[in-house]
Amino acid sequence: MYMFKYVLKRLGLMIMTFCIIVVICFVLIKLLPITINVPIGEDAAKLEAQFEARGYYDPIPVQFIRYLKRIFLEGDFGIGTQIAEYRFRNVWDVFVEKLPPTVLINVYSSLIAIPIGIILGIFAALKKNKWQDHVISTGVMIFISVPSFVYAFLVQYIFCFKLDWFPLTMKSGFEYFTWDMFKSMMPAVISMSFGSIAGYARGTRAELTEVLTSEYMLLARTKGLTKRQATVRHALRNAMVPIFPSIVGEFVAVLSGSLIIEKIFSIPGVGGLYLAAINAQDYDFFMLLSEFYILVGLAAAIVIDLSYGFIDPRIRMGAK
Repeated sequence: MYMFKYVLKRLGLMIMTFCIIVVICFVLIKLLPITINVPIGEDAAKLEAQFEARGYYDPIPVQFIRYLKRIFLEGDFGIGTQIAEYRFRNVWDVFVEKLPPTVLINVYSSLIAIPIGIILGIFAALKKNKWQDHVISTGVMIFISVPSFVYAFLVQYIFCFKLDWFPLTMKSGFEYFTWDMFKSMMPAVISMSFGSIAGYARGTRAELTEVLTSEYMLLARTKGLTKRQATVRHALRNAMVPIFPSIVGEFVAVLSGSLIIEKIFSIPGVGGLYLAAINAQDYDFFMLLSEFYILVGLAAAIVIDLSYGFIDPRIRMGAK
């Protein structure tokens, strides 16, 4: 009962937070001046007519109400107006078209980063204060401190240019599950994996190191368990309690993607589309993608929070 009430409370807070942020985004983007960016030879009058029909010149509160009505009553998230490639196209259709590459490169990145990061963290904890631990800890600090786009340039130079293992940019097309397409995604996947590997390794090492020095581990050893048995049966299970929620959250947050990485490797995902919408002041694209990223971030936070109660039965979320 406590858990059910807690879930409802968190969902209510998530919806309220989502609405507040969406209103802020809508107001801020609408406060910018409308500039019709139409190259010579295109029908500027048609674009102006779309602005008029959709009420882009009405007061902001009126625009917001009309925007909500179009979404909930008509399922219309708007059309592209400023990005030349997607002008007059339904923004939802473009979004659905751009989503698979973003999801795939992030899923592949997570599948690589999670096992490697956890294994390195376990190894560093078991070799605490030895040279192996120092090497892993130093590497973790470097990988966490350096931005992912720096790794992107290094990956392009080493693996794509010098070794010629992968193409510099992602292959065009929609055959996402072919070997050539997978190979073309790997530079972006590798670039995104470094930071996640370091994060998992650091978290696993910290938790496992603390558990290994706990009193119940000493009790387990005095009862006759070997170090390996005590570590596998007790230490790892307890150390994973705070680690697994972050893994669950990672799988939810994969949809958020990496804006800069997508741009560097020409990934035709929602990240590049979001940057283009911001630069071009394309209102409908900006709002849809902002709502997407906001919702994913809030959902990831809730999943991480609630997963503690399912992973460790001793934790009762919402109990007084």
